[in-house]
Order: sequence, then structure tokens, then C-alpha cells
Amino acid sequence: MTELGELGLSSYEEKVYRTLLVTGAVTAAELSDTSGVPKGRIYDVLNGLEARKLIWRQSSDPNRYVAVQPEIVVDRLLAERAYELKQEWDRYHEKAETVRSNLLPTPPTESSFWLGSLGSNEMSTALQQHMRTAENVVQAAVGPPYEDATWETLQSEVEGFFEGANVGLSVDLLVSEKVVTVLPDQFPDLIENQSADITVRMIPKVVLSFDIVDNVETTIDIPHPVSDKDRIGVVGIKDSEVVSEFEQQFRQLWDDAVPLLE
Repeated sequence: MTELGELGLSSYEEKVYRTLLVTGAVTAAELSDTSGVPKGRIYDVLNGLEARKLIWRQSSDPNRYVAVQPEIVVDRLLAERAYELKQEWDRYHEKAETVRSNLLPTPPTESSFWLGSLGSNEMSTALQQHMRTAENVVQAAVGPPYEDATWETLQSEVEGFFEGANVGLSVDLLVSEKVVTVLPDQFPDLIENQSADITVRMIPKVVLSFDIVDNVETTIDIPHPVSDKDRIGVVGIKDSEVVSEFEQQFRQLWDDAVPLLE
């Protein structure tokens, strides 16, 4: 490719422009003969060059064509190329943003959030209603921030949890060792008196408190940004991939845990 070709001229356009620099003002027919551009293409080439202001036409009979000064032509071709490159850059930038968005994980669309500190009446009621939605199985991992609370703070939530459980519901309750120190002496009796089938296991550490209901919904306790002894609320998610991931993590913890009540 020639240098003018790299700046955006076709082979016919370059032949016509270079010929005009030598011949000066000539007719289209003369230009076709001199440049070697076919007569069937010469007017298309001339109209294109004129539209880009690289040549100009003398008003005469017949019309004659004159080349614009090379310095001006080069600047105009450079401006055209710069504009085209800018358009191409914008197109690639938009494409990159689209690809980047498509590669990122899709946030769950079926989710909700409830504000509520530990032991609050609002959260106790919400927890009770949440448990009532369970038909088959609930898997619950209990760690922070329950570990640093008193039983008086937790009691209403624990009672709400069990009061919402339907008869025959299977509950796998996994607690950390620190949570066990918070539980009252009558906790075994509390479990024994429930209508649900409850199994409790203990593990040295639970990093995050969460539960899974019927493998269709998970709720996650969100730690408080200021106090490590409280939570700011609970987020509920029904996205199947998220629920499946939490169920898998719970199963791994459960397999490593030991029975607490036998």
C-alpha cells in the first residue's frame, strides 16, 4: 500500500490526484486518458475527491478539474483518518464494556434485605415468618455475631425460630463452640420439646451465620459495620446458584462437626 493509500485514498483516487498535480486543469475525459482510470469510473472518482475537498472543479464548458495543494490534502486526509480511528476506538470501547459486563457474575435478582439488630422484636417476628415458609428441611449455621451476645438477647430470636417450624420439619442446627457457651443449661430441654426433628452439631468455628430453607432460599446475617457484637440485618436470596453454593458449604461444615446433644 502506498503512503496516500494508507491515508485513505484508493488506487484510482491516487492516480487521478497525482495526475492532476502534473497536468493542471483538465477535463474528465483527458484525465481518464492520462491517468489510466477507466472512463466508466472517472466521474465517480472525481465526485468522491471533490466531496472530500481534495480537488476542485472549474466552472467551464466542459468542466475542468484542479488538484488542491498537497499540504492541504495531507492535512485533510490525516483529519479523516483521525476521525475514523476515533470512531473505531469508541466502537471497541463500547464492545469492551459489553464484554466486561457479560463476563462478570450476574447479581441475584430475587433478593431482599431486612434491617434488624440481634434480639429485636422485628427480627424475631421476621425469623418466625421465615421459618413458616419451610416445608421439608432447614439447615442453619450459627456463629458471629451470636457468639458475643447474651442469652437474654438471643432468646426471642431462638424462640421465634422454633415457633415458626412446622410439625415434622427437619432442622440441622450447626453452632460454633463460642455459641455453645452462650446457650442456657435448659437448651437441651428446649430442643427436646420442639415439634420439628432437630439435630444439633458443634464445630470449632463458624465464620458466617446463615441458613438454607428447602434448598430454595438462603438468608445471611450481615455483620454490623461498627459493632462486632451485632448485625445490621439479614439478606435473603433465592437465586438457585447462590443457594446451591451455600448448601454445599453447609454440608462440608456439617460433615466436620460433632453431635452436641445425644
